[in-house]
Amino acid sequence: MRGIYLVTDRGLCGGRSLEEVVGAALRGGVAYVQLREKNLSTRLFVEEARVVKQLLASRGVPLIINDRLDVALACEADGVHIGQDDMPYETARRLLGPKAIIGLSVETWADVEAAQKLDVDYLGVSPVFATPTKTDTREPWGLDGLRQIQAANRHPLVAIGGINAANAKAVAEAGAPCLAVVSAICSADDPAAAAATLKKILDGVWGA
Repeated sequence: MRGIYLVTDRGLCGGRSLEEVVGAALRGGVAYVQLREKNLSTRLFVEEARVVKQLLASRGVPLIINDRLDVALACEADGVHIGQDDMPYETARRLLGPKAIIGLSVETWADVEAAQKLDVDYLGVSPVFATPTKTDTREPWGLDGLRQIQAANRHPLVAIGGINAANAKAVAEAGAPCLAVVSAICSADDPAAAAATLKKILDGVWGA
């Protein structure tokens, strides 16, 4: 896992369609897209996921569904991201198969330790900084926490939470080859330019 990882939030798109923002982010070079919908019906979520998947397919960018394994299966997504209170990893892997991308959020040190026994594809370090887009999480890890996880962990890290162009370099240098962002792209006046700027920062630390 390396690159800019867009997590969608339709409420932050400033009146633009989600497809428009995702399309712009793709032009800016995002490497992964996670579709996160907390308030859509299952039917609408699946329909939206299929549309977004078509957008991503032309660029070979994986579609990852937040939480909802049923939606991931229905739209044949590339993977799913689960939290500590979602379906257990072992069950998700059995249902999605060995090739699916499965990411797991870690919010405490106990989560990090337990995850070392799992063959997840990445750990979502959540949140690195305080962020209004996720209010149901523990205290932020901060850069020191991210470094500690990186030193004790065997999985790729995806950092999320309050990441933007001003702090992306520091987060990458602390051990995250993949940066997940929400408002930094969804709320940007020019999502393509915002994604390209973040990608350039990350590439400067980890290489293109």
